Amino acid sequence: MEKVKPKIILAKESISDFIKENISKEFKIIQIRKTDEGWLGEFEMYEDSAFIKALGLPAKVKDRNVYEIKLTDEFEVVSYVLKKVNAEE
Repeated sequence: MEKVKPKIILAKESISDFIKENISKEFKIIQIRKTDEGWLGEFEMYEDSAFIKALGLPAKVKDRNVYEIKLTDEFEVVSYVLKKVNAEE
């Protein structure tokens, strides 16, 4: 008999698959929680600094950015948005 995965694991897998296919291969999921509307997750990525790019400098400075991602109860991604730019805890 096949073991049924907990729903939070299904949410994590859905988030990971979406990010890998559409955004980046390098990220870290830092939070997942159940809401009344479905699932809410956060992931962090290190991206080239927008400030350094705007200055036209060649430096390889990275910003730690945190994104929020929303899923339905059926684990379909309905939105993701940049939550914190250059986030530092």
